[in-house]
Amino acid sequence: MMSSGKQQSRDYLFDNYKVLLIALVVMGHFIELSYRNNDFLYTVKWLIVSFHMPAFIFISGYFSKRDLPLKTLIQKLLIPYLVYELLYYALYTFIIEKPTELYLLYPKFSLWYIQALFFWRLLTPVIRRIPGYMILSVIAGLLVGCSDMPDNLLSIPRTLVFFPFFLAGTRFDRSLLTRFRTRKNQWWSGIFIVSFVLFLILEPGHKALSPKIFYGRYNYAYLGQTALDGILCRLFCYAIGFAMTFAIALLISEKRLRCSFAGSRTMAVYLFHGLTYSFLKGSSNILSGIDTITGSILLLGFCILLTAIFSLSPFTHFTNMVSGLTLPGKRKQVPKTDDFPLPKRRFLPGNLLPQNI
Repeated sequence: MMSSGKQQSRDYLFDNYKVLLIALVVMGHFIELSYRNNDFLYTVKWLIVSFHMPAFIFISGYFSKRDLPLKTLIQKLLIPYLVYELLYYALYTFIIEKPTELYLLYPKFSLWYIQALFFWRLLTPVIRRIPGYMILSVIAGLLVGCSDMPDNLLSIPRTLVFFPFFLAGTRFDRSLLTRFRTRKNQWWSGIFIVSFVLFLILEPGHKALSPKIFYGRYNYAYLGQTALDGILCRLFCYAIGFAMTFAIALLISEKRLRCSFAGSRTMAVYLFHGLTYSFLKGSSNILSGIDTITGSILLLGFCILLTAIFSLSPFTHFTNMVSGLTLPGKRKQVPKTDDFPLPKRRFLPGNLLPQNI
């Protein structure tokens, strides 16, 4: 529990935004097997993937302005990544009996994000010294789509594609958001979001494409695109990702809500919902047979329930414990206050989107 002083230091806008985003992450995964079954889930899938990871990564960058030493990044990101890979391996091998190997260079399911976050935090201090690094990061994200490298090797494609959002977050000034949060701009944001949703519902051309254009993982050939078409399409994805991220930020409440606490517990939700989804997918067909509006709404409600459950203390205690593990033979040391954004604040990657990572 934080003291009242520490509670007052929190920016609840970002806590609330993270709650929304982690709930969308859960929904995006759980509807994966059924979103083609009806137009409602199909639109929901397109809407979620168009901005939820760009927004997540942008906020991660925003809370990553302070550079961290390599040993801290190893302890808080790489070690948890290895532990969680072992958990997925045990689940696949001993519970759902899915053929797999312990491919540490090829992250399982959603663990690519932890791996990518390690590389973003490691490389950003160097990248920021390069003139025009934002433009260069966008170019790298566009060109990697022309590559035929394995799409999951060290999460390289997604790391490059989403890097511009992380870098933009590191440069973002919170006061800019405050200045833009006028009633007029909030109305325009709402109009933009509604217009985009109507576009997804009514415009038939985009349905010839796959929502995977937003995943950042697949090259243009896999998506059935030429290099030029793929680059133009990815530029459109960048534009939508940034626009939706900022538009929703203008509408998110800045007040402390009943659900705000979950914004500091996203790592637990991220880990345990993935294990739950993998178990259900591997052991039954329940997630692939949802084809009615009623079933779809119940599924989304179930996702919200899972988000709430996995935000509870038993799950966050586990992820916090893992984040406290140290390398063999190394004595755990208390970090200096100067290493962190706030005085006497613990570095807890139980929160996927820091104020800590």
